[in-house]
Amino acid sequence: METPGSINEKLGQENDAVQYASSTSEQVVQHDRNSWAYLKHYFTSREGWIGDYDYLYLITPNIWPLNRKYKDYEAPFYGLNDEIPIFLTILLGLQHALTMIGSIVSPPLAIAGGAFNFDAEITQYLVSAAFITTGIATALQVTRVHIAKTPFFIGTGLLSVVGPTFDILPIAFNYTSMRYANGTCPTAADGTQLPCPDAWGAILGSMLCTVWIQILMSMVPPKKLNKIFPKIVTGSLLLLVGVYLISNGMQNWGGSSNCNGGTGYYKLCPNVDAPKPLPWGDPKLIGLGFSVFVTVIIVEQFGSPLMKSASIVLGLAVGCAISGATGYWSKSSINAAPTVTFLWVHTFQLSVDGALILPLLIMFICEAVSCMPDILATAEISNVDIEGTQFNSRIQGGILCDGIGSLLSAFGTGLPMVSQAGNNGVIVLTGCASRRAGWCASAFLILMGVFGKFGAVFGSMPPSVLGGMQVFLYSTIAVAGIRVLGLISWTRRNRFILTASLGIGFIDIVQPTWFNQILDYSGPNVHLQGFEQGLNLIVETPFIVAAVIGVFLNLVLPSDKSEMDRKVREGNGGVIEGRRE
Repeated sequence: METPGSINEKLGQENDAVQYASSTSEQVVQHDRNSWAYLKHYFTSREGWIGDYDYLYLITPNIWPLNRKYKDYEAPFYGLNDEIPIFLTILLGLQHALTMIGSIVSPPLAIAGGAFNFDAEITQYLVSAAFITTGIATALQVTRVHIAKTPFFIGTGLLSVVGPTFDILPIAFNYTSMRYANGTCPTAADGTQLPCPDAWGAILGSMLCTVWIQILMSMVPPKKLNKIFPKIVTGSLLLLVGVYLISNGMQNWGGSSNCNGGTGYYKLCPNVDAPKPLPWGDPKLIGLGFSVFVTVIIVEQFGSPLMKSASIVLGLAVGCAISGATGYWSKSSINAAPTVTFLWVHTFQLSVDGALILPLLIMFICEAVSCMPDILATAEISNVDIEGTQFNSRIQGGILCDGIGSLLSAFGTGLPMVSQAGNNGVIVLTGCASRRAGWCASAFLILMGVFGKFGAVFGSMPPSVLGGMQVFLYSTIAVAGIRVLGLISWTRRNRFILTASLGIGFIDIVQPTWFNQILDYSGPNVHLQGFEQGLNLIVETPFIVAAVIGVFLNLVLPSDKSEMDRKVREGNGGVIEGRRE
């Protein structure tokens, strides 16, 4: 990620520990020899605070004639440990934090309203907890801590961020549906589903037992992981998760999943006590979500570099402004929210549900593999090696950081974590891959979480506004899956594996109840019942069943030596699954 330190990046894993302890840049080493003079100059001079960066470039809209000056402009590049002005560090740190907001708030909001039916107080707490745990995990990822007397690291040492994973959403939706169906989650006399905190406690407890598989997988060489979980598996996983979640986002866009065909309290959207309750799919509700979606597109076309990388947040801001001006907001929950909050303000009774063990194990295995392309993308745009011992060490550190981040997050009542590449656009646009910006972003995220009313805003916004953002955000996941699948060779064998795995995965999306009657044990053996519930959860969660089928077929099917496959390989330059024959 650094231009002056790129030579040091090739020195190998042993030197890496020393480099990160003392810094790779000769300039920084020189400053360390006279640290007080350096700090005094850095914090008291205009050069240290402002530098010579062209800040006007960051805020200039892409509209003629305003953009004439920057038509062929190339922003200066700041590497991993390069010195950057303090003001630019703060500005870009805030920009990275703003870029992550959409992916941070969407998972807790989705499960709070669509799975566990939490009230506004618990919902805003889960959002705040997600910000805090994301800030902590991202700081650990950027710092890259060497584990003493071992060749292992915690973190990538890149400006790669860590945030809540969307892969937990299908598991949570299917798990709570099962619990409401068997009566272990409460329902009102009229059938309305009531809050089910015990189900979230069961997921947290089960996560604490299963996340260790990802931590152990960080010790496995990346080449072996890629052999077992090639792009054909990870690409289909991302595609299915994206398509599945788009359906959930569209439910919110229309008003809320609870009021789509709801009765009683949820006869209207989002509920009968809302300031302006309307039927699901009412044109006014669709319009609110559409305002968010269209704003994202307009900002991408005409916005400045800072605006483009925060297009999701700006879309939400426009949707919130329109819905607030037209009377769709209720300020009661915002006013009732605490000014300051932290982890464990609300706690959940931890338990372990056998039905969750297999699905969560598979999810954490998939997380360990799916983070590798994101780390590769961040390393590539940060001007560091993307192969060799050093890069493999970064992959190992990233997987381990994700596992430890999920462990810490579960202890803090939050969602599991995974490395993300959503901030790569900020690195490209601003030319800054400095870890200082990453640490600053982590601080901003923690502050956003500690300020309770900030989370309350997201917990109180109309579901239609949230849905407009979710559909766009979830579509990027599906597109990422398509991009990964585009990297494979379309041999007969690969097409067969994709057909089998995606076929079953899409069945779960278009007809989610198809497996309900196959394993429907209702006898006295609670252990057998829990085991069958776990199998049901695996089969009915699209990306999990597709991953199982894809991995199995990839391991057992022999390589096809047909003439057609030979022509495909020749057409791709002899490259299969990213490796040259």
